[in-house]
Amino acid sequence: MSFARQLAHATARHESLLCVGLDPDPARFPGDMKGDPARIFDFCARIVDATKDLVCAFKPQIAYFAAHRAEDQLEQLMAYIRRNAPEVPVILDAKRGDIGSTAEQYAREAFVRYQADAVTLSPFMGFDSIEPYLPYDGKGLILLCRTSNPGGSDLQFQTLANGDRLFEHVAKLAAGRWNRDGRLGLVVGATFPEELARVRALAPTVPLLIPGVGAQGGDAAATVRAAWRSDGPIIVNSSRAVLYAGAGADFAARARDAALATRAELAAAQA
Repeated sequence: MSFARQLAHATARHESLLCVGLDPDPARFPGDMKGDPARIFDFCARIVDATKDLVCAFKPQIAYFAAHRAEDQLEQLMAYIRRNAPEVPVILDAKRGDIGSTAEQYAREAFVRYQADAVTLSPFMGFDSIEPYLPYDGKGLILLCRTSNPGGSDLQFQTLANGDRLFEHVAKLAAGRWNRDGRLGLVVGATFPEELARVRALAPTVPLLIPGVGAQGGDAAATVRAAWRSDGPIIVNSSRAVLYAGAGADFAARARDAALATRAELAAAQA
C-alpha cells in the first residue's frame, strides 16, 4: 500500500490526525531504563504499544538512534511497528539533502534498510536531491518548507525576485511540477499558523507534516483550523509531550493519556 493510502486508512480507522514522534533520549527514560541507550528499543516499543490505535503515523528521528550507536535498535523498532501496527505508516525523520549517488544511498537507507513508508528531505539543492528517491514506488517524500524553529526565517522567509517568499516557492513546486506522481508532502511548523494557512492555500491537497505542537508551543486547534481540509491530509506531530508525559513505571499509560488528549483536541478543531 502506498504511503498516501496507508495514511488515509490510518487517519480514518483511528479517527486521528496525530503523529507520535519517536525521539528517544535515554537521559529522560523512566526508572531502571534511565541513562541506558541499550533500552532505546524497549522504551519506544512501549510507546508504540500504548498509542498505536490513536495515531495516523509514527515518526522516528534518526539522530536519536545514531547518536547512541542504536541504528540496529531502529531497524528492530521499524520491524516491530510493521508487525504490531501494520496499518500505521512510519515516517523516517532524516531530513536528507544531497544529490546523485549519495542521495541514492540515503534513499536505500530509508526504504531498504529501515523499510520506512516516507522520509523527510531538505529540498534546497533542488529537484536533483529528490529524484533519487522516486524509484521507490509509493513511498512518501516530505520536503522541508516552513519549519517550526525561529531560525527558519533566516532563509525560508526571504523574498525572491518574483515576490514569493522562499517557503511559498517550495510549496508551489511541491504542489506543481516537482510532484510528478503525487507523492510529495511538506513540513510546515505549527508555530507559524499564518504561514501554515498560506502553504495550505498554495498546496491544497499535498499532505502536511506539522511539527511543533506540544513542547514547542504550537496550538493544536489553530493548526487544524489553518491546515486541515477534507482532501488535504495533515499529520500533526507531537514527540516530547507524549513520550515524557510520565516519568515513572506507568510512563506508557501516561503517554497514552497525553496522546488521547491531543487526538481529542485535534478532532474537536475539525468540527
